Amino acid sequence: MGFLFDSQKGVGLWGGCLRSLLRRKQVDSAHVKANAHHQLAKELSVPHLIAIGVGSTIGAGVYILVGTVAREHSGPALSISFLIAGIAAALSAFCYAELASRCPSAGSAYHYSYICVGEGVAWLIGWALILEYTIGGSAVARGISPNLAFFFGGQDSLPIFLARQYIPGLDIVVDPVAAILVFIVTGLLCVGIKESTLVQGMVTTVNVCAMLFVIIAGSYLGFKTGWAGYGLPTGFFAFGVDGMLAGSATVFFAYIGFDSVASTAEEVKNPQRDLPLGIGLALSICCTLYILVSVVIVGLVPYHAMNPDTPISSAFAEHGMQWAAYIITAGAVMALCSTLMGSILPQVSVGTLLAFTMVAISVLILRYVPPDMVPFPSSLQDTIDFVSLQYGVNSQNINVETSDVNGGTSSNLPLLGKKNTVVDYPKIVKQEAQGNYVLNEENRRKIAGSTIAFTCIGAFLLTYAATDLNIPRPVRFTLCGVGGALLLFGLIVLTLIEQDDARHSFGHSGGFICPFVPLLPIFCILINIYLLINLGAATWARVSVWLLIGVFVYAFYGRTHSSLLDAVYVPAAHADKIYRSSGDSLA
Repeated sequence: MGFLFDSQKGVGLWGGCLRSLLRRKQVDSAHVKANAHHQLAKELSVPHLIAIGVGSTIGAGVYILVGTVAREHSGPALSISFLIAGIAAALSAFCYAELASRCPSAGSAYHYSYICVGEGVAWLIGWALILEYTIGGSAVARGISPNLAFFFGGQDSLPIFLARQYIPGLDIVVDPVAAILVFIVTGLLCVGIKESTLVQGMVTTVNVCAMLFVIIAGSYLGFKTGWAGYGLPTGFFAFGVDGMLAGSATVFFAYIGFDSVASTAEEVKNPQRDLPLGIGLALSICCTLYILVSVVIVGLVPYHAMNPDTPISSAFAEHGMQWAAYIITAGAVMALCSTLMGSILPQVSVGTLLAFTMVAISVLILRYVPPDMVPFPSSLQDTIDFVSLQYGVNSQNINVETSDVNGGTSSNLPLLGKKNTVVDYPKIVKQEAQGNYVLNEENRRKIAGSTIAFTCIGAFLLTYAATDLNIPRPVRFTLCGVGGALLLFGLIVLTLIEQDDARHSFGHSGGFICPFVPLLPIFCILINIYLLINLGAATWARVSVWLLIGVFVYAFYGRTHSSLLDAVYVPAAHADKIYRSSGDSLA
């Protein structure tokens, strides 16, 4: 048994770049006592998390989305579209809940990708989310001034210091309300997580009350007028099942935001219990409100007669309740404020869907090929050498006994550190007395890792071929067949082979466990890739430019300034011995 070390010396530029992409950070544990200057205050409980989740998820989009989707896609079946989208979001929520309870640190999807996949993927996920939060926050902030103008009698009635100003020479519109609000929210978040969450809780309460008013008052009007929207000759599925499913793909984005709960993991008092509860309850509340609002509004006004810009307030106005528009507009303003806090605290959709996909992949990695090497700072090299001598190991040429290493590691795999070594494993498959052949640990991990990769490729090929109607039919059917075969192959193989025993001790134990693995994460990957492909070429063109900039930033700066640049990786089975021998507090 022994310890694995590696360096990037003598491996060439491309070899060093590849290894930097694959280096992974450690899960925070009881051994890693965070420095007081870096530790975030643990102030949040389940009610705080629900306020963050609901506040970040329920935005003003729902006040507009119901009209657009009902008119163009779902018709009276809008509530079914919200239900299906809620189920799809719940799949990602299950994956988030397990990773958040096992790895309760700030960073959410970026953090999980760094632990389970590698530094390169984590960088791109974090880079994409920066764009997401920035654009989402600014878009939400700019949407507040038109709603505020309603209380002043219109956009032209706003005070001059709050009204939007157009700068002709630069062709720029300056929105003072948006800028002021961003500064206020940022300052509030800087005061402290407990105080900002309290304010967000109050704002979210107003927003939820406005939606409850829509549900209760709208139900009264519906029973009074006979639910005109459901008595149409087109029937419940006016655009067919395909239209209802297309509506689901659109309203899915109304659920984006619950992942902000996972971003607060490091500030939660009891993350193993509270994070899964917070994520699950927040998503359940949002899904219930969305469905009830859509049932009421579609019933009040025929879907083809809905106002696409102000469907809810217009529905009440058509029934003689013009005063209700003030309550609904107040709810919309509160929803925008709450969503803005959620955007700055941890949406547009590419980064979030990439994060959702990577979280599902991370769950598969955690279950089948969890990282079995622990990074230590190079300052502990002497301690590592001392411990290795206790085991009687020559660190220049190490043979690791597979029975003593949790999860094993692939042979001839160079790991990061100071010395190059080769790990030799038994290559022969073990034969039982009954004549059955059983995979050894190394081969099981290789097969599991390859299968996860093939499953992701299959999901992409299947969804791309099924979506892009411009592909010639023979090519399209071939890609669908290959993608479907890879997806089915991955599901069967991962179902048949055993999950890694090291998953039980990975990270913090005792938290939420994602059910129906591998089926649930694979289905989650399939849905998220489908939504990503359907975002459109224009969106991807803009995002690709941003991601390309991120690649250059990482290649020329991030890779050489990583905190893991000089890390020494050792088998997880021996980490406790090194911690005890070092006696150091590792940040």
